[in-house]
Amino acid sequence: MEARWRSSAKPVQAPKTTKTVSFEEVSGKASSSEALPLSLHLTNAVFFSLFFSVVYFLLSRWREKIRTSTPLHLVNLSEIVAIFAFIASFVYLLGFFGIDFVQSLILRPSTDLWNSEDEEENEALLRKEDARKIPCGQALDCSVTSAPIISAQKVVDEKPVKLTTEEDEEIIKAIVAGTTPSYSLESKLGDCKRAASIRREALGRITGKSLSGLPLDGFDYESILGQCCEMPIGYVQIPVGIAGPLLLNGKEYSVPMATTEGCLVASTNRGCKAIHLSGGASSVLLKDGMTRAPVVRFGTAKRAVDLKFYLEDPENFETLAVVFNRSSRFARLQGIKCVIAGKNLYLRFTCGTGDAMGMNMVSKGVQNVLDFLQTDFPDMDVIGISGNLCSDKKPAAVNWIEGRGKSVVCEAIIKGDVVRKVLKTSVESLVELNMLKNLTGSAMAGALGGFNAHASNIVSAVYIATGQDPAQNIESSHCITMMEAVNEGNDLHISVTMPSIEVGTVGGGTQLASQSACLNLLGVKGASQ
Repeated sequence: MEARWRSSAKPVQAPKTTKTVSFEEVSGKASSSEALPLSLHLTNAVFFSLFFSVVYFLLSRWREKIRTSTPLHLVNLSEIVAIFAFIASFVYLLGFFGIDFVQSLILRPSTDLWNSEDEEENEALLRKEDARKIPCGQALDCSVTSAPIISAQKVVDEKPVKLTTEEDEEIIKAIVAGTTPSYSLESKLGDCKRAASIRREALGRITGKSLSGLPLDGFDYESILGQCCEMPIGYVQIPVGIAGPLLLNGKEYSVPMATTEGCLVASTNRGCKAIHLSGGASSVLLKDGMTRAPVVRFGTAKRAVDLKFYLEDPENFETLAVVFNRSSRFARLQGIKCVIAGKNLYLRFTCGTGDAMGMNMVSKGVQNVLDFLQTDFPDMDVIGISGNLCSDKKPAAVNWIEGRGKSVVCEAIIKGDVVRKVLKTSVESLVELNMLKNLTGSAMAGALGGFNAHASNIVSAVYIATGQDPAQNIESSHCITMMEAVNEGNDLHISVTMPSIEVGTVGGGTQLASQSACLNLLGVKGASQ
């Protein structure tokens, strides 16, 4: 600490009564390098070489014993010598590089000694600066007063405190005291960035926790107001990698993936390479419809059945569709499926939503229909706009069977030589692994929509990069992977069927700058032309 303080401060002539105490004088020990019979560089080279040589020798011998099932405790003369050489070199290296650290723990000098010396040096520095900068006069009090002593550790380690204006300080104090709600800052201040900064400072004071690693600057807080996030205090940085090009339906795509999982982008990129070298993949959109399923209750089960028959009658569908479609110029009602549970009725609406993911759109349409039904069914009690038969952000068989969002099937034929050279395996091995792992193993585990290797990894990374709802990865990653040897067993036919991919290119997080850039990279930014 003494050395660090002196290297950062200007030389100061200390009083004669102040004595500089070295670490060697306090501990009474000399450094380890003073006792070496050889030159320092030569001795270090010898022990470094000895240490790594015996480590390599012992590891090689023990690996060989493991292969031959020989007990590790049975050693020969050469191994005994190597063990003693390892211990000797380790002790030397520990003594040379770690002696000061060990001494600082065992023979730590008195705290009072360090504090008294620091105080004397700081007081001398303050006296000299005051004498140089402050002239004496009749209107000035030139007596030197004691100033708070800043330790050398604080000078080196602490970062400058960000100053706030007096007005901001008053707001922060009001939030800490609980008289001003934190959520009201944006509306009261009219400055989202300033509101986030004040909220962040107040949170730090309330919790006593540092937020230094969470960035605040460099983000447009106006863009998330009322849409993406409430009460922001910063943003999290996630690296974005690129996989591809992916050759799909005759067109190349560079796929952005936001993830902190190592090897995910690399493995995805290798799959893209194998597909590209084999001529590309093709995909078909099977169905496109977002769902919402309110739950209503009647006094009797018969009344619930009456509404079920009414909603499922084809003659009534056109009227219901007109009412539903009033919610948006993009909303188009596709169908209503009803499920009875006693006196309770679940109405699963399916709606086309254009380029939006469409949860809000379909919810507004459902509300329009419920209001319309109250005329003919005044005894209908609406329990919830969502009764979980939708089913949103939960693994559910209804999504796996009926689909939700985009239902897609995609296939490719991977050439045998590509399987061997790029994927480093064989067609037979992949077919067998897919059957025993993705199909049989998942069935043994009771998986629901999880008959794949790791579809959720890729879906989540793409969702985060492109501004989708990451929670909808649950049903969006429902996937069954099929593999089959074709062309007399020389090539591999692979397909993935995903019945409930919930995505959009407008609305929500897709409007943010970073996510919008990733959508633009894919060529799907904004509404389709």
